[in-house]
Amino acid sequence: MKRALALLSFAVCAGPLAAAEPAAKADSAKGQSIANKVCAACHGADGNSVSPANPSLAGQHAEYISLQLVHFKDGTRSNAIMAGMAANLSPEDTKSLGVYFAQQKPKGLAAKDPSLVAAGQKLYRGGNAATGVPACSACHTPTGVGIPVRYPRLSGQYAEYTFAQLQAFKAGQRGMDKQGKDANGRVMAQIAGRMSEAEMRAVADYAAGLH
Repeated sequence: MKRALALLSFAVCAGPLAAAEPAAKADSAKGQSIANKVCAACHGADGNSVSPANPSLAGQHAEYISLQLVHFKDGTRSNAIMAGMAANLSPEDTKSLGVYFAQQKPKGLAAKDPSLVAAGQKLYRGGNAATGVPACSACHTPTGVGIPVRYPRLSGQYAEYTFAQLQAFKAGQRGMDKQGKDANGRVMAQIAGRMSEAEMRAVADYAAGLH
């Protein structure tokens, strides 16, 4: 249940007028080339990860992927492995990877634990008014595909990964960077802070099977 913001880079030119640098352009073919060389081992060449420890990127919003790469690179999001992977990526590279993975088809998953489906569905669709947890569907849509640019896709994501991220938000390991660059992550940290472990497991399992 993660949220994302678009980033724009500006440079001030010498002289009486300020002009913005041309925005980095996305190149899907270049993204595919980088993915095959750098990302495939953990996330799959087509973005469908084979390990629950690594998120699937296929079908994820391009802007969200690009922003997360920027956050890994500048330390807003702390992950030693991903920091190393993103270190040499240019703005064009991050956008190209985002576009490439967004174009790939997610394979889809199913909820693994039938006993969690009812609780997960209730929280995902209606939230928990007693503890101030909003409905996940409000930002990530009833089908879990998320709203482009702002809110990421959850459907088809490994329940184990989603659960781990909710734990990270609650522990302040995500979304609590000192500079406040991850504004949506900060909101998620507040939401996850009100969730019990049982709620996290239930909603993560339920979201994985959404279509």
